[in-house]
Amino acid sequence: MAQSLPVARVAVDISLPHLDRLFDYAVTETQSEKAQPGVRVRVRFAGQLVDGYVIERVASSAHEGRLARLTSVVSAEPVLTPEIAALSRTVADRYAGTMSDVLRLAVPPRHAAAERAAPKAVQSGASCALLSPTASALPPDDRATSEWDAFARGPGLLDALGDGRSPRAAWSALPGLVASRPRWTTAVAEALQAVNRSGRGAVVVVPDTRDVDLVQSALSAAGIESAALTADLGPRERYRRWVSVLRGASRFVVGTRAAVYAPVRHLGLIVVWDDGDDLHADPRAPYPHVREVAALRAHQTGSGLIVGGYLRTAESAALVERRFLQSLEPDRTEVRRASPRVRASSDAVSGDDPVASAARLPTNAWQVAHEALKHGPVLVQVPRKGYVPRVACERCRHPARCPSCQGPLQVLEGQRTPVCLWCAASASPWRCPECGSDRLRAAVIGANRTAEELGRAFPGTPVLASGGRSVRREVTGEAALVVATPGAEPIAPDGYAAALLLDTWALLGRADLRAAEEALRRWMAAAALVRGSTAGGRVVLVGEASLRPVQALVRWDPVRFAEAELVDRGAVGLPPAVRIAVLTGAAADVHDLLGRCQLPVGTEQIGPVALPDEGEQQVILRVEAGAGAELASAIAKAQGERSVRKDHGRVSVHIDPARFG
Repeated sequence: MAQSLPVARVAVDISLPHLDRLFDYAVTETQSEKAQPGVRVRVRFAGQLVDGYVIERVASSAHEGRLARLTSVVSAEPVLTPEIAALSRTVADRYAGTMSDVLRLAVPPRHAAAERAAPKAVQSGASCALLSPTASALPPDDRATSEWDAFARGPGLLDALGDGRSPRAAWSALPGLVASRPRWTTAVAEALQAVNRSGRGAVVVVPDTRDVDLVQSALSAAGIESAALTADLGPRERYRRWVSVLRGASRFVVGTRAAVYAPVRHLGLIVVWDDGDDLHADPRAPYPHVREVAALRAHQTGSGLIVGGYLRTAESAALVERRFLQSLEPDRTEVRRASPRVRASSDAVSGDDPVASAARLPTNAWQVAHEALKHGPVLVQVPRKGYVPRVACERCRHPARCPSCQGPLQVLEGQRTPVCLWCAASASPWRCPECGSDRLRAAVIGANRTAEELGRAFPGTPVLASGGRSVRREVTGEAALVVATPGAEPIAPDGYAAALLLDTWALLGRADLRAAEEALRRWMAAAALVRGSTAGGRVVLVGEASLRPVQALVRWDPVRFAEAELVDRGAVGLPPAVRIAVLTGAAADVHDLLGRCQLPVGTEQIGPVALPDEGEQQVILRVEAGAGAELASAIAKAQGERSVRKDHGRVSVHIDPARFG
């Protein structure tokens, strides 16, 4: 091949925007056999040895007379498949980033020993039988009762996947447990069984390792073998599993954020669970979101896509509105049966009820908990971890801050003297700069303090805590009060008898575009662990009953909530009805970047706004949804012009950030 295709086009691992393109290198006769598209190579670039990937081999180059040679072929393993290379380029363009940055997210670092230990390559046309004999695929008409039967279009979705077609759906999952696992994990397993019937593979992306374990447990029960890809596996084991997927030894992948790039052969389905979770937004440049990457990959490969959760995000609602996804909602009769009975209580704590007062609970919430403890554990969700994570002046309610660094003060468990959250310095003596008082009150009550109060209110009842660095995976079915922060709720084998959602104002009061959506997502996740109404499950939310997210929980209607959110955001020009780019950096650098951008017609600039960091500014650029690609391209081009200069400062670019406000 060196004689017919003697030039390798290489994606060099350099993040400078003006170098975000392919570079040509000469391939020697001895390198030709190994230097195939997708392999890792080392090349000399600007006097330094850097890594890169061969993207393609070509017959000639415009710079042929002065081509440098490939320094070495690191490995003959074609780790960058054409599909993932194309996806990485698309993601980089979507987020105004560089392909090298996306490739760092998509392809794990090489580990030579793990590469040797991974299973050998499976023939491309070979069948990878992952169903056990007892779970062999049945014809669609003969299958047993399915979790998808609760959805009018559910059986049709399974039939389409089994026939080799690629449906795309926004899925509103039912609450509840099956065999001590959330029902949604069983539904995912059934979808993957259908994909297996068509001889294709699938990728399931979930927020954290706890969800990975739950999905793998459901898959194992269904007779499906899968490879788990998570960051906490360690470099060697993660790379070994990743290579086994690349070689075709595993056709089903379950993992966290980076698993959306898993090189599954014959991809038939991508499942993204709980797309509203912050963990799906990558904190590294160019800051892509799993939902968007999955949608781009499904579009490019023609695979199926299911974006599911208890909550439907406004972004998923927008994809439904644009008919990229089809809405998949359960029958309302099934919803009423599967969901617990939810009541919103804004009653003040009765001063005549010292037992309820000790736990800062409305009397009716205390009564629900007291009755439910006769039938099993009760979940208590508290938004904040710690003991008293925020304190304020007792007289004027001014937030208490550290005299040294102005950081917020907190009170740790077992202590009375407040300490600074930032510098850990003791703030004793403390005096309010506004009114001069030296007395403090709790502005926010944490999970540990709540557990202490509940212990006094329910003497003799075990009180268990889950949150922070001590997260429980599960609890027994015995009577107990389980105090947990959002996302750390353990699973009870038969579901909780009841749940109390406290301090709801702390979630709703955040200065964030998605505050209401995030609050509802966390409430629904906790309520989904409670027994259904037919089994007596009850949920009490301590908050204002008239608020939209509260009403959505009471009715268990996340779809209408998402549709209303989308309409409201469109009315005021907020994502996802529009596309935005948030530029952050030194004032001079932001001004320089804006001066170089050929922005789309109609671009609205908001700011600049000075940030707390000295000299930093933030500017928001807003365009209509259809002009998003043009905006990203203009910013990327301007970044490239700036990066040529050695004296330029960095400007961070976030396209449609997950957190905004």
